[in-house]
Order: sequence, then structure tokens, then C-alpha cells
Amino acid sequence: MKNWNYRKGVVSREDMPEEHRLKQSLSWPHLVALGVGAIVGTGILTLIGVGAGKAGPAVILSFAIAGLICACAALAYAEVATMIPASGSAYTYSYVVFGEMIAWMIGVALILEYTLVVSAVAVGWSGYAAGFLESVGLGLPQALIQGPELGGVVNVPAIFIIVVVAGLLMAGTRESATLNAILVVIKLAALALFIVVAMSAFNADHFQPFMPYGFPRSGPAGSEVGVMAAAAIIFFAFYGFDAIATAAEEAKNPSRDLAIGIVGSMALCVLIYMVVAAAAIGAVAPAGFADSPEPLALILREIGQPWAAQILGVSAVIALPTVILAFFYGQSRIFFTVARDGLLPGSLARVSSRGTPVRITIFTAIVTSIFAGLIPLDAIAALANAGTLAAFVAVCAAMLVLRRREPDRERRFRTPVAPLVGGAGILGCIYLFISLPTQTQLLFFAAQGIGLLLYFIYGHRAADRARVTRSSPIGGGGSPQG
Repeated sequence: MKNWNYRKGVVSREDMPEEHRLKQSLSWPHLVALGVGAIVGTGILTLIGVGAGKAGPAVILSFAIAGLICACAALAYAEVATMIPASGSAYTYSYVVFGEMIAWMIGVALILEYTLVVSAVAVGWSGYAAGFLESVGLGLPQALIQGPELGGVVNVPAIFIIVVVAGLLMAGTRESATLNAILVVIKLAALALFIVVAMSAFNADHFQPFMPYGFPRSGPAGSEVGVMAAAAIIFFAFYGFDAIATAAEEAKNPSRDLAIGIVGSMALCVLIYMVVAAAAIGAVAPAGFADSPEPLALILREIGQPWAAQILGVSAVIALPTVILAFFYGQSRIFFTVARDGLLPGSLARVSSRGTPVRITIFTAIVTSIFAGLIPLDAIAALANAGTLAAFVAVCAAMLVLRRREPDRERRFRTPVAPLVGGAGILGCIYLFISLPTQTQLLFFAAQGIGLLLYFIYGHRAADRARVTRSSPIGGGGSPQG
């Protein structure tokens, strides 16, 4: 345990073994599309119904609060990512700034986040796919589109789409990113159609009462309501920009492209969410779509526009996989980086001849398929949010520590009013965590406890052995003193 606070440096690409080098193939348009593809998806297409059930019309305010907190985190990410242009996102930043053990714990939180996000989006996609198939007379049995908790056996469509996306990622990063960009355009066009059609049935009375369940989280465990209870769940809808940070080593010009990708995608998506939420509630009162697995398509059918609902359903089936692709990509890169550092078996950190980590991608597909096939959407999203909030706190703190520790270091992107933005990001994430369901909080701490135990039993020794086998310390500048 002597190296629990060992801080690693960033290894230059040239100093890495060939089998550990990821291919540099992404430019800033790919990164913006990756961010938009991750952010605009299940949150607005599916979780808007969950949020409306918890906050009523004030779900718009929930979106605004979650978006503001995410914007603070996004600015911190943009600064730290351009200073530490290495794969691994918050895990790597924590390793560089805080040391090995904290990095391991953040890695556990990130792995929890990405695994559950991929699973949750796959479940959301399944809802739209099942609805579309039923609308054209090809409906699947309920036992095959729901997990056991909702009365089914296994969610087959959710598992299917995970396998398809895994295959795309193994084929090549640039190829996947290009397809992602095309699908993002389709998805945005479908949302634009929804806004235009839904606004034609706008009724201001649907916004009264605006805040039926109050602002703070309230209600019995498992059925929490209120603006903050909704914000803590639909926060899931905003944090796709984290996936961009995992692409640092595959960006052609990371010092420029990462900041553009993170800040640009976040700003665009906040605007989209606010407009779509207002149009949805204006067309149909929140109670009318709160429990639907495909709320936007349901709204269009309720206002007598089945043709538009069918188009939206088709676009969701085609384009929701962009979210799965972005988060699946991020998950595989987190696993890859942790393995490359020696905290997981090093054999998992090998790339194929196409420059992609095939072994870790297959492993990720197996784990996420189990969750997606058996667990309902809202439970997955809540637990995923807990891991993300921990990662966001770490990145905001890393930015503030680096400002104090290395004030003169070059920063290609500087967060404006850094103490205020970083502090707001940390406090906002803590408040959202407190607003999560109590069971979710307990499960998160249980996962962290298991992670800490694994570090004591295996992780720290494995990392020590990996350092010994290298010809020089990590990055040539690691320090056990921190």
C-alpha cells in the first residue's frame, strides 16, 4: 500500500508499446457528433416521461438545473482534458492529480456509469423498437421485451442492439464515428419534426399547476417526487460529453478538438432539451405520457398525428444507437486505460490491427447485455447517475487543484471564473446525489466498498508489478508523495 497516492504522468504516444497505442483518427466534428450523439438520446426520447412523472410541468426546470450543473462540469472537463490529453477521462485525471487509490475509486464509478448507461439506453431503444414493430403489425411477445421485474423474461431487443454496436466498434473507431455523425443528423431532424408538429397542439393550461410536487425531493423511498428528484434522474440525459474526454488519445489535435467537442456539444444539447420539453408538455399534460417507454411518439399519437409518431419511432430505432455507441466507446476506453495502467490484467489492454481494443469491447458487451436484458430503465439510470456525479466532482476538484498547484502551466482552454464554476459543479453534483433515491445511494456506496476491497486485495499489487516491468516510471514523472 506504499504507493496508494502514486501520481502518474502522461505517457507520450511515442513511448508506448505498439500494442497499447490507439489510432489517432478523430477530428473535432467527429467529437461534437460523438457528444451530441451521446447527449441527445434516451434522456429526451425516454426519460422525459420519467421526469414528468416526478416533477409535472416543472420537469422543464429539472432539465435546466441538471443542464446548469453539467455545464459547470463540462467547462472543468474542457480545461483538464486539454491539459491531460490522455484516454481514461476522470479516471486518468484523478490518477495524475490525486493518486492511484482515488483514481481506482473514480474508475469504479466510471465503469459503473458507462456499463449502466449503455444498458439503460439499450432498454430505451427496445421500447421504441417494440412500439414501432407493433405499429407495423410485427409486435414481439411482452416476455421478450421486458425484464423479469416488469413481468417479462428477458429484453431481447436491448441485447441485440448492444451486440450490433459492439461489432461496429470492433470494426474501427473512425468508421464508427462517421456512421455516428450521419445518425445524429437523422435524430436531430426527427426532433425538429416533433417540435413543429407538437407546437401545433400547444395548450398553456398543461403547465398548471407548474410544480405539483414541490422543489426538493420528497415522498416514500422508491417513489420520490419533486423538481430535484426529477433532476437527479434526468441528469442522465446530459452527461454524454464525458465520452468525448475518453477519446483524447484518438483525437488528431486534442488540445483544440477536445474543448470544441465538449463545450460545443453541451451548449447545443441544452437548447434542444429545453425546446423539446416545452413542446411535449404543451401538447399533452405530463400525466398523459409519464409512464410511457416511448413518450414523444405517444404524444404525437395522442394529438392525432400517427404519421409523425411513426417517423419519430423509426428515427429513434435508427438513431438511438448513437448514444449506445458513444457510451460503449467510452466504457471500453476506461477499461482499456485501467488495464494499461496495470490495475486490471494487462492482456485486456491490447489493440487489434485496426487500432481498436477488441478484447475489452467483447467483455463490455457481455456485462452490459446482462444488465439491459434483466433490469428496468429507471433503476439503471438512477444508479448510473451516482457514478457520474462522483466522476464530475473529481474533475471539478482536479481543475481547482491544478489551478493552485500549477498556475503557470499552459492551458489551451481556460474555464471562466474557475473557482465559482468549479465550486458550483462540486456542490451541484453533491446536491443531485443527495436527491437520488435512497436505495441508489446505498447501492453506490456498496459498489465503492467492493471496489476498495478489490484494490486492497488485487489492484495496488498489480499496479506495482506493472510499474516494475516497465523500463521507466509511468511517464517518467510519477510520484508516490503526490
